[in-house]
Amino acid sequence: MGITHRRLGRHGVLVSNICLGTMNFGWHTSEEDSFRIMDRALELGINFFDTADVYGWSVEHGHTEEIIGRWFAQGGGRRDAVVLATKVYNPVDRRANLPEVNSDGRSLSAYKIRKHCEGSLRRLQTEWIDLYQMHHIDHACPWDEIWQSFDALIKQGKVVYPGSSNFAGWDIATACQEASKRGFMGLVSEQSIYNLDNRMAELEVIPACRHYGMGFIPWSPLAGGLLGGASKKQKAGRRNEKSNMEQSDKKRDQLGKYEALCEKIGHPPGEVALAWLLHNPVVTAPIIGPRTIEQLERAVRAASIQLEEEVLKELDEIFPGPGGEAPMAYAW
Repeated sequence: MGITHRRLGRHGVLVSNICLGTMNFGWHTSEEDSFRIMDRALELGINFFDTADVYGWSVEHGHTEEIIGRWFAQGGGRRDAVVLATKVYNPVDRRANLPEVNSDGRSLSAYKIRKHCEGSLRRLQTEWIDLYQMHHIDHACPWDEIWQSFDALIKQGKVVYPGSSNFAGWDIATACQEASKRGFMGLVSEQSIYNLDNRMAELEVIPACRHYGMGFIPWSPLAGGLLGGASKKQKAGRRNEKSNMEQSDKKRDQLGKYEALCEKIGHPPGEVALAWLLHNPVVTAPIIGPRTIEQLERAVRAASIQLEEEVLKELDEIFPGPGGEAPMAYAW
């Protein structure tokens, strides 16, 4: 199968079935290497890039968006080749603009959405954001205010599609129903944690996305590296940080069975974890966060793996989910 392009839920835009996450850019990956990874991603057919206004971490919030902006500024059709996603919700503390520090906290206020959209556009050196995602739910802010802000940005040509991240199933339903009442487009996608080791999204988030025709974009597909061959790496003297070792020790039996199964079918654990996500028809594109081109290319190889039904059954036995969708998972 390899890299293919599919609609974002029921919407018309076509995105690659692997999404390039950029959280490591400027943090674990230099700007020069980040440029190489983005160029290589386009060569491999990946046109879906995800970032956030807060990425940059120890350097400076927004630094990752600036790196992407400088990459776009090289020209060569880069911006037009990318379906670009970024996010709003967290405070963006800019050392060069101290009065803004903690001035708007974590929220989805109209003030915050407008100001942070303008900031992202400047840093990304672009006139529009293809997918502008609410990075988290803000239960204290009314949907009248949120949807009015997004509608204004869409009419101004600054945002094409609105999306969500880390929403519960009922948050998705509320957002979509409130948008429908106003004749607005509503959410086109949800970005949520989902992997073999964390399948809680199967209860209500994935069913909600399917019901509303939304794309589903899993983050942390390898569970922070746990599903990338953690046991073997630990034995080789890698992943020996205390938190990693504690996590691996808690799941020693599961990981042992998982890695043995991966060895039996002849594919690396990290690639099997991605292939498992891609077999789900509701999944649009898992987000990968490569620090190197080699990691990028391994993820692309995963898109060509076809898992047999017997293997999928074994994976369910090793990493059982919540029992299906709510309420059948826990009620008659």
